[in-house]
Amino acid sequence: MFSWIKVFRKNNTSPFDFKKSEVSIQERLKALRNLPKFFKLVWNISPRLTILNLFLRLVRAFQPLAILYVAKLIMDMVVMMVSQKTIVNGDDLVKLILIECGLAILNDVLGRSIALTDGLLGDKSANETSIKLMEHAARLDMYHFEDSKFYDKLERARRQTLSRSSLMAQMMGQLQESITLIVLAIGIASFNPWLILLLLVAVLPAFLGESHFNEKSYSLLHGWTPERRELDYLRYTGSSDENAKEVKMFGLSAFIIQRYKLLSEKFYIDNKMISLKRAFWGSILTALATFAHYSTYGYIVYKTINGELTIGDFTFFIGSFSRMRVLLDNIFARFSSMAESALYLEDLFSFFELKANVASPKQAVKFPDKIIKGFTFENVGYRYPNSNLWAIRNLSFHLAAGEKLALVGENGAGKTTIVKLLARLYDPNEGRILVDGVDIKDFDLEDLRSQIGVIFQDFVKYQMTASTNIAIGRIEEKENHSRISTSANQSLADTVIDKLPLKYDQIIGKRFANGVDLSGGEWQKIALARAYMRDAQLIILDEPTAALDAKAEHEVFQRFSELTKGKTAVLISHRFSTVRMADRILVIEKGTLSEIGTHEVLMNQNGRYAELFRLQAKGYQ
Repeated sequence: MFSWIKVFRKNNTSPFDFKKSEVSIQERLKALRNLPKFFKLVWNISPRLTILNLFLRLVRAFQPLAILYVAKLIMDMVVMMVSQKTIVNGDDLVKLILIECGLAILNDVLGRSIALTDGLLGDKSANETSIKLMEHAARLDMYHFEDSKFYDKLERARRQTLSRSSLMAQMMGQLQESITLIVLAIGIASFNPWLILLLLVAVLPAFLGESHFNEKSYSLLHGWTPERRELDYLRYTGSSDENAKEVKMFGLSAFIIQRYKLLSEKFYIDNKMISLKRAFWGSILTALATFAHYSTYGYIVYKTINGELTIGDFTFFIGSFSRMRVLLDNIFARFSSMAESALYLEDLFSFFELKANVASPKQAVKFPDKIIKGFTFENVGYRYPNSNLWAIRNLSFHLAAGEKLALVGENGAGKTTIVKLLARLYDPNEGRILVDGVDIKDFDLEDLRSQIGVIFQDFVKYQMTASTNIAIGRIEEKENHSRISTSANQSLADTVIDKLPLKYDQIIGKRFANGVDLSGGEWQKIALARAYMRDAQLIILDEPTAALDAKAEHEVFQRFSELTKGKTAVLISHRFSTVRMADRILVIEKGTLSEIGTHEVLMNQNGRYAELFRLQAKGYQ
């Protein structure tokens, strides 16, 4: 149950050393190349919304300049009226006030419209990216899902589907505020170009400081991906209904909590150190920026007192300068945030760049409508990635069309590997597998798998309706209620479903409200119904009846044998009373073929099969 401890320790020489994942400034800038790809992704999702958002932001980019300039005109007119102690051009003043009011209302409308399009784009982007993520994951090979590094990459990619949904708004906002900044800078430069340089000096140090600490934060989160996955697993293990029995019986709660405390506290300490340094240096750099800002403020006040600027000019320049500082702060901060997001996008796009090795060839051969000769293994060898041990080696045998073959061997002998090779979840490292004389790699992958039905021992218990659970065997027939009920009848799952309150419409499993859980044996009958629902030419049962008692399993296999006459089948079971029902039995030892033949032939040979059979029979005496 807790083999994950070894996995995490094996994959992380120092699980708390996140410095190994630090990212250089060059890498952060390099990651910005992901932004055009991300923009293209969002554009393809909704060109109209993207264009509308850009137009709204472009209009709003000129709003600050217009409002400040109108305010300058109003201020100069008011000062003139006060100094002359008379009201002149009153209509013009009213018009200017109405114009500023209209600009303020327009600014609010534009802001709400932009927020609306941002939200819609963000939601569509998150949904479409999640779909693309699932679609791509479905195309990858089985060995990807058996690699912890792949899971780290997948976990980081999954997080991007939601956390990066606001990135488009950031990119658009950056464009909008950059235009506003340029427009205001032109106005400031007309007065004194050196003020622009002073403004940069005020803001740049704070930006570099934030960039540095954002880099540290990313490095921490990136380096801690395995540990965060472990924390999620610990939370689930310590509080899930699936593990509750063992956790209580073995008194594991304290152990799990202690492990969680150790990891979470270490992460807290590392994050605290970064946060403290960020707060300290951020305060100093911000103080420097504030001092530079008020130096400029004093300079403009001095020029106004000396009569070089009107009160309206003073209002305009102070407003422009203050607004430019806020804009620069926002732009630099957003740039830093976008660079950080681009780093995370690297995880997303690098995941999309993963390629499957097990795929359909360009010139795929159609799988035969009816298998004539059968399946042939020719010196097949396979070893799992990152392993020096061969799961199977030099394996040769023939599975005739319509034959029922049982696989027998100790755990780890290679039985399930053979099943996965037959279903082309893996491709052999050595040798080849033929179907009617054609290499299995030459067939269209979807066509091949549509003719193979596999029920594994660790079959999935889908938290869905009973009807959907069965229809998963041939999901395109999910509305074919007659086929579903027939499949349930053949697997004896109908005896389980008839007891459910809502029958076939009952959600099974306790994850959702009103769900009804089933016993292990009941779940297995549901899973077996999928095999009948599949109605494939080759049916593989990899110990799917382990939770049934001997009598129930014998009944299921006897029924299976009768209902699949003429179909090819591979059976894996540790009960020899069931195994002997097969046409032939193949004995696997350490990944190689030890014996093959009928039950009677193997018993007469008095080899490994006979030894195992007698050992089990002796246990029942």
